[in-house]
Amino acid sequence: MEAKIDTVGRRSVRRYLTAQHRVFFPLLPIAFIGSVGEQGDPAASVVMGDPGFVSAPDTHHLRVNALPLFGDLLEANLHVGTALALLGIELPTRRRNRAIGVVEALSANGFLLAVQQTMGICQKYIQARETIFVATPPTSSPILVRSEAVDAAAASLIRRADSFFIASNNPSATDRQHGGPDVSHRGGRPGFIRVDDAQTLTAPDFVGNFIFNTLGNIAIDPRVGLLFVDFDHGGFLQVRAEAEVIWEGAELEAFDGAQRLVRFHVREVRRVEKALPGRFSPPDYSPFLARTGTWEEIEARLRSPVPPPPSE
Repeated sequence: MEAKIDTVGRRSVRRYLTAQHRVFFPLLPIAFIGSVGEQGDPAASVVMGDPGFVSAPDTHHLRVNALPLFGDLLEANLHVGTALALLGIELPTRRRNRAIGVVEALSANGFLLAVQQTMGICQKYIQARETIFVATPPTSSPILVRSEAVDAAAASLIRRADSFFIASNNPSATDRQHGGPDVSHRGGRPGFIRVDDAQTLTAPDFVGNFIFNTLGNIAIDPRVGLLFVDFDHGGFLQVRAEAEVIWEGAELEAFDGAQRLVRFHVREVRRVEKALPGRFSPPDYSPFLARTGTWEEIEARLRSPVPPPPSE
């Protein structure tokens, strides 16, 4: 396993934007950002704009002409000199790339990221969606609801989600080229995330690209930031939590496709309604989801275990 991870990492991770990256990022109307607050808490965020709002002026910079959305934790975390991770996903095609770097400059319209690391990510569980940026403001003012627990509205969004984004951090890195924030995509069939109670969520971890950015960071610092996008109603949910990786047990064994489970112990929830400047089509689910389960299936399986074969 270590040899495979080393081989994949050397092939996938670069210190610059390739020609493909410089063409890819300007195609996007949406991008996802991982940042870290003053107290070390990661946050996952979403930004949108007309295609071209993310551009690559050279092989070591990305310019993002978008500001944090109303209520987004990114607003407090965005400063010159802070490290960010930027994840671009072309949702209709599932193409994806990630860049990690440091904010070099701020402007009235966004920021300039000095890129220090780039890599591809696993597209297996991405749901394809047509994505349109809508520049006109929503008809109603956005609403921010903050709490220390998952309320009924947040639980409803989480239970029907087919995707979420997770920000993590390696605070022990002495060189930002080898650590710092990360933001990754997680996808599954609706019902793949369980709301255990108002303070706890559990999700499967499926086989990915063998780089293990998120799990590696969690091993160093369990604090994470989760982002759930409400593609149907234009809102989003940010969750601050501590992650616990579950390596064995009956639930893991019963969950199709899962190599691990990750339990999130919730510390803060921010639910923002009517803030996302975009429209999205219904999802075209990834064909890889056929190999994966849901918590409803797991619970039914555990309630009705397969009886042992009759003895002779």
